[in-house]
Amino acid sequence: MILHHWTSILSLCLCALAVFNSASAQSADDKLNAFFKSHLDEVFRMRPFDATMLGEHRYDHLLDDISAPARAGWLTHLQKQLARLIKEVPVDQLSVNGRIDFEILRDDLARSIWLMENTRPFEEDPRTYGSYINDSVYSLLVQSTLPKDTNVANAISRIKEIPRIVAVARETIANPPKPVLETAILQNRGAISFYEKDIFELIGATPRQAELKQATQTAASSLKEYQAFLEKEVLPQATGQWRLGKEKFSRKLELVLDAGLNAEEVLQEAETEFARVQRDLYVVARQLWHRYFTDKPLPPDDEAGRRSTIAMVTSAVSQEHGQPEALILDARNTVSAIKAFIKEKDILRLPEPDRCQVIEMPEFRRGNSLAYLDPALPLDPSGQSYYAVSPPPSVWGADKIRSFLEEYNRHMLQVLTIHEAYPGHYVQLEYSNRSPSPIRRVLQSGVFIEGWAVYTEQMMLDQGYGGGDLALRLNQLKFYLRAVANTILDHQMHCTEMTDDQALKFLVEGAYQSEGEARLKIVRAKQSSTQLSTYFVGRMAHYRLRQTIQREQGDQFDLGRFHEAVLDHGSVPVKFLPQLVRERLTKPR
Repeated sequence: MILHHWTSILSLCLCALAVFNSASAQSADDKLNAFFKSHLDEVFRMRPFDATMLGEHRYDHLLDDISAPARAGWLTHLQKQLARLIKEVPVDQLSVNGRIDFEILRDDLARSIWLMENTRPFEEDPRTYGSYINDSVYSLLVQSTLPKDTNVANAISRIKEIPRIVAVARETIANPPKPVLETAILQNRGAISFYEKDIFELIGATPRQAELKQATQTAASSLKEYQAFLEKEVLPQATGQWRLGKEKFSRKLELVLDAGLNAEEVLQEAETEFARVQRDLYVVARQLWHRYFTDKPLPPDDEAGRRSTIAMVTSAVSQEHGQPEALILDARNTVSAIKAFIKEKDILRLPEPDRCQVIEMPEFRRGNSLAYLDPALPLDPSGQSYYAVSPPPSVWGADKIRSFLEEYNRHMLQVLTIHEAYPGHYVQLEYSNRSPSPIRRVLQSGVFIEGWAVYTEQMMLDQGYGGGDLALRLNQLKFYLRAVANTILDHQMHCTEMTDDQALKFLVEGAYQSEGEARLKIVRAKQSSTQLSTYFVGRMAHYRLRQTIQREQGDQFDLGRFHEAVLDHGSVPVKFLPQLVRERLTKPR
């Protein structure tokens, strides 16, 4: 009787404590979300372009003050916010999800501060200004869900600001690296074309036609002067250093990847995986040999012979490509078959409605890659997503166009569509936009995003997409080898004295890339640092988690349910995935 009495009291106390802890966690979580909302509001007032690119449209008619004093203010604001976050939000009272959100926000602030203190994009990377000149207007016209007339009015307001942006660029740019400058020159040429012609086709009929024409004429005139400035004044003196250096690269990689790995660990793992994928490539190439070389004996099974076998077979397979004018249509045709397979095999549930369009890449965005995915914006998620494909530029000669089409043959185009759209970037980012956490919707992990897209390439073929077509598998392996090679290239270009010739040999002979593709990748490696490593590091995180969970669950493992559990939490840093996915798998699909 006494025991029962004290047991009842203890039970009531425990229940009261649980309710108190739950209420305390909710209060702390609410405080964190209120802090983040206030932080975003302040950032958006200072940086209207960032607001637009995230889908907050209150400032669409404005463009940032990018003067040196204003940029110094950005840094001061972030430093104050980091100190406030740590002081004002009671971490020990947050829920499990709230604590993860706290770490995501804290780490994003610390990373942004480090980048502002240790890199100089406004001085050394003229492409930075292209974002304000091009993307700030283009995004309004293709991604905002506001009424067309509103978007056009806001676009005109921003176009009028272009001369101011150009003036700051001319005052600020100082000895950029030549490879970076050359891409900026190419993209600015595309911007001139956009404001002279393409924008009118994009907008169509509008009551503001006269105002639009006057604004674009002024902008185009300013951009032409800027073009001359870049080509005649900046380019002859463009001897800036593009290598980040080992110390800065290592620190930046740890901050940007946020995957619990250091630079040396990433490099070592990439080199090990590089050798493994080459072995797999040889196995597939050997099986394909007879299809393309019926009268030739297989080369000897030694290192040189295996390399020759892979190179010859990949070259033969690459001849199976379409025409340059049909590239966009060919990409569209891959979509329906891939979506049908995903549904049939229950790879995951596809977003409904489907808001992804396949489009031709705008000229001002060309120069670094064949394709990209422009997703619906996190704070305006009902907008369209665009899978943009770049046809070979008309100024290219026949040999360069042929090499381009061989690299992106009909097999590789399928792999690319899996990566960029289904079930890669488009599908994953649609899931991400559903996250109830504003922090996770806005502060997305590039490692998660790129890693998921690379993971899906092999996964789709493993589940039977393509019916066991070895030519498709060869291209999938080659595409993945590229991701692994990019990681090695990223490290070696910025941490050692690797030359262009050494890099070219590595990519062409080691990763079986065409010379044209390899040269573009070398340029990209010089224009960025650590980003090329996100694909491989993210893929390995997703792949390892899949293997671990599948082993744990055995016959109870359901692939579609697992994929949805991975995507259900937003684009979080991959170090949080094991905990989040296991917790999600305890609940119904």
